[in-house]
Amino acid sequence: MNKKIIISTLGCKVNQYESAAFLCAFEESGCETAKTGEDADIIVINTCAVTANAGAESRKTVRRLMRRHPNAKVVITGCYAQMAANELAEIVESPVCIVGNGNKHLLVEAALRETPCDLTMLMGKILKKDTVSKLPMKRFGNRTRAYLRVQDGCNNFCTYCIVPYTRGPSRSLELADILDQAQRFVDAGHKEMVITGIHVGMYGKDLKKQMDITDLMVTLCEAHPAIRFRLSSIEPQEITDKLLAAMTHCQNFMPHFHIPLQSGDDTILSRMRRGYDRETFRTILKKCMATFPDAAIGIDILTGFPGEGEEEFNNSKLLLEEIDATYFHVFPYSKRPGTLAASFPNQIPKDVSANRVAILRELAKKKQLEFYTRHLQTERPVLVEKKRNRENLLSGFSDNYIAVVFEGDDTLMGQIVSIKLKKIQNATVLGELVQ
Repeated sequence: MNKKIIISTLGCKVNQYESAAFLCAFEESGCETAKTGEDADIIVINTCAVTANAGAESRKTVRRLMRRHPNAKVVITGCYAQMAANELAEIVESPVCIVGNGNKHLLVEAALRETPCDLTMLMGKILKKDTVSKLPMKRFGNRTRAYLRVQDGCNNFCTYCIVPYTRGPSRSLELADILDQAQRFVDAGHKEMVITGIHVGMYGKDLKKQMDITDLMVTLCEAHPAIRFRLSSIEPQEITDKLLAAMTHCQNFMPHFHIPLQSGDDTILSRMRRGYDRETFRTILKKCMATFPDAAIGIDILTGFPGEGEEEFNNSKLLLEEIDATYFHVFPYSKRPGTLAASFPNQIPKDVSANRVAILRELAKKKQLEFYTRHLQTERPVLVEKKRNRENLLSGFSDNYIAVVFEGDDTLMGQIVSIKLKKIQNATVLGELVQ
């Protein structure tokens, strides 16, 4: 009988890529995804540790799935497993297999072994890793848009961030492996790929034949001119004239930037070790908008960092009000043991931090509404998702990342179609198919 699998994924796009690779490998071994209410034989939990909440959610997910599937073989991996393996071993009531981030290529093999899963730890020294685990797959689930992981790890050691300790140093996948995976996604029918990594702007710096993220994007865009390519989060200093020129040159390089700001106050940015100041950030955004007036610009912002008083918070809020951004991802600062900021004085009370998050999220809604309104009565190319929404409408994202819903036939699913943006409806735009 085929083994039944459940894969639970928390956190970032890299985790989502890795989980999709696990699922492909399980399916190739004859396994099936367990249906709702069905008992699982194997459970994989790909955890996250970027915030304290993410760690707590990871623990909760482990307990919940182990309770629901008491006879399943449990494999735990991801950043929380990497940083808190011993803690996980203490909270579980039956043996589990814990796989470190540097050994994810061994996960499916470990899960499929017939031997019982006594406490096994495939951890390794993540800070000494110099290669990326190869996790090739035939397709990215049933998704229209595939994540293509090209890099892992980070060398920055921002004072608030645990990720360099859980993911290790920056490592790039060889170009041949990336091109092979991109071709697999094309063959599977994916029409768009999001190029992702932990610090994707560092791509290629560690390869023998050095190249950078712009070289990679141009290579992919030119190899697959019918596929849309989107770049995931990139640091402000890495948005170079060369990158902007490549986006202009490659028509299938989507006009969409996702840029971490983290704080709009220079003192806080310095204490975070971000490597830029507010004016540098503002200048870079102006250059992006001058080159691509219709581009979507997403911003990561963190509030409640130690020492962020009212003046520092207002500096952040003022900068966000002034810049031409489309949407924000707003996070409360989370004290992570092992990071420098955990020992900083003037830690901000949680209620103050939560209030600031709420203020910035309201501003984010206003910014998104302004961006959507600006594009009403224009036509944009939209990649149609493979399932309908709750109102039975087709949905998708435009080239510049506007969420669109519209009436149309099922044959349009998975296709890129021209849509006229008519009116705003909740957090999406109601469009009309241009025949």
